[in-house]
Amino acid sequence: MASNRLPVSPAIRFLRAAGVTFSDHPYPWEEHGGTAASSRELGVDEHAVIKTLIMEDERRQPLIVLMHGDREVSTQKLARRLGVKSIVPCRPEVANRHSGYLVGGTSPFATRRAMPVYLERSVLELERIFINAGRRGYLVGIAPSVLVDLLHPELVEVAA
Repeated sequence: MASNRLPVSPAIRFLRAAGVTFSDHPYPWEEHGGTAASSRELGVDEHAVIKTLIMEDERRQPLIVLMHGDREVSTQKLARRLGVKSIVPCRPEVANRHSGYLVGGTSPFATRRAMPVYLERSVLELERIFINAGRRGYLVGIAPSVLVDLLHPELVEVAA
């Protein structure tokens, strides 16, 4: 379970309440380091580090996209898939407001606002993933099936 030295985020409370087994992976966070920095610091494949992206459509309706750390989201493919004109990343302050987490520490679990979740299908092929636990410099290791069980995402193929 989570170390007592790490602040307990809403995401950790959510995972504990759901009875999820997870491993703790704190690391020295660096500004603009992204998943390349976290994978390097933790010694794990960046493909298994899953980033949580807060995006919005042209009506400013927010959504969450869960993507491999070494891949980008084709917003054009996602917009076509969702039947909307466009999808763009939210500005950091808007993403913070929707999620309740600071960008760089965004978790898909226990977000402030309920948002639809879109998961890159190939994430489910991994044995274990590393995903943000609600604060900068802290990932948890979980089985990818936890995402399906707890978030009920729509599976998509939108990697660029």
